[in-house]
Amino acid sequence: MITAAHEARVHPRNERLPTQYPTMTDSTFSMDNFRLPAGTAPAASVDIGGTKVAVCVVDAQGVRGRLAEPTAVAGAPDALAQQIIRLIGASARAAGLAPEAIARVGVSSCGPFVLRDGLVELAAPNICGGLAGPARGLPNTWQTAVLEAPLRQRFERVRVENDGIGALEAERRWGALRDAAGQALSHCAYVTWSTGIGTGLCVDGHVLRGKNGNAGHAGHLFVSDNRDALCGCGNVGDVESLIAGNALARRFAARGYPDAPALFAAAKAGDAAAMALIDEVCAVMGRMLYALIASLDLERISLGGSVYWHQRDLLLPRLRAVVQGKLPALTDGCQIVSAGLGTRVGDFGALALVA
Repeated sequence: MITAAHEARVHPRNERLPTQYPTMTDSTFSMDNFRLPAGTAPAASVDIGGTKVAVCVVDAQGVRGRLAEPTAVAGAPDALAQQIIRLIGASARAAGLAPEAIARVGVSSCGPFVLRDGLVELAAPNICGGLAGPARGLPNTWQTAVLEAPLRQRFERVRVENDGIGALEAERRWGALRDAAGQALSHCAYVTWSTGIGTGLCVDGHVLRGKNGNAGHAGHLFVSDNRDALCGCGNVGDVESLIAGNALARRFAARGYPDAPALFAAAKAGDAAAMALIDEVCAVMGRMLYALIASLDLERISLGGSVYWHQRDLLLPRLRAVVQGKLPALTDGCQIVSAGLGTRVGDFGALALVA
């Protein structure tokens, strides 16, 4: 059943940021000076990842009351929604506001999404243990995590988007997906390389969402028959199962690299085996980037996420090298760059849904 809530979420009103907002061309732009116009009711922004949930409130006084916790993955299937409701209340109180003053909520979340009666539930591989079973070690058997319905019972206006779309909108407003005049690019993508792999896509000036808001889950493209690469979604051999942050730990711990930081530290220290593994994972990500460019005729891709960002000096030239020279008619003129919003792209992605 397609409901009004579903229509509003999948086809949201194209709300542009008013001209009084700062942009990334302003040298002083930061989370510290981001404000809603005077007289605007307070809003809450929520960033859901496979590892943590971050919440803050924003109003005419700025962004305040930022709180973060590990993502709830135990208990009833609505545990995550209840965690968010609790954090919004705590964030509002920390900002000196009554929770009842929050007029709208924007949620930027990892996916994929499943719609139940037109409302979003998460079928997120790093949250729902029922997708891949006990082998992934999550302490639940959820097929989905209930999300939007409990939030709409508590708040009048709720917008839920894939976190790749939230980050894409932020990068097009304030980050690296803008032209020299500060205008949003029309053919671009944001790619996150973190606990999971995801994208936000824009073609001909239109943000792509798809039938359920799941457009851009390129991390679940099959690229290998490698049987040691089990994704939380149940796939074996997709991009996320091979190179996401937690995949590096699962795949390479037996070789002496217990987690992603250890692998990168060893490579930087001159460990040839570690560097060979990094070249291997860059080949996987580079091929995914090439597939996006070839499929969508993009002019720029911005990259973020914790795995990428903390190792960007090592990773970016390798990713560019994988793509460079491949069918120049498609790849020439497409830039691959680091996210303009840096480590705050998730925060700004959530704010972009309410501002």
